Amino acid sequence: MRKRSGSRRVAGLLALAIAQVASATTLVAQDVAALTKASAVVVRAKVLASQARWTSDRARIITDTELEVLSTWKGAASQRIVVMQPGGIVGEVGQKVEGAARFEPGEEVVVFLEPRGQRFTVAGMAQGLFHLERSSDGKAVFARQELNEALLLDPVTRQPVAAPSALLSVERLEAQVRAALGPGTTPAPVKPPTSTKPPLVTP
Repeated sequence: MRKRSGSRRVAGLLALAIAQVASATTLVAQDVAALTKASAVVVRAKVLASQARWTSDRARIITDTELEVLSTWKGAASQRIVVMQPGGIVGEVGQKVEGAARFEPGEEVVVFLEPRGQRFTVAGMAQGLFHLERSSDGKAVFARQELNEALLLDPVTRQPVAAPSALLSVERLEAQVRAALGPGTTPAPVKPPTSTKPPLVTP
């Protein structure tokens, strides 16, 4: 009886360990050039508001974030767009997806986007979101990624690699996007909203 009980305990611990490993998000590492090629739209924008909702089958929670587009670096975008990300909190229920991009209202960002109907998703999950920060004197703007919750794999060897830690000036980031687009490519201007109502209404 003791041996069987011990076996059940070991099996339980193994199942817990497997569940913990499975919950981690593994991503193929993408540099700025790869993110640019994978995206239909790249914009510099201000985060206005976020709102979580259930999917139609009530199986998952999605968070919609409204952005005010300040400039487009690739493709064409309206002045107001909505980006949807997995996870969020609705009432007393919350779902967290490791490796998903996280937006903070009021912050300025550069985001690499893929269209999903009338909304967008972030290319490369958190890799496709750069948070912009100003220097203490307000004269310089730097871009940083937040990739602490994801395991990055080298695209060739599939071995783990360290997340980028260096800050980029926003000018350098834009130059890398332009270089990936190739010569003679000019993004379309920001389009005014097609409706007088914003695409996202906060409660």
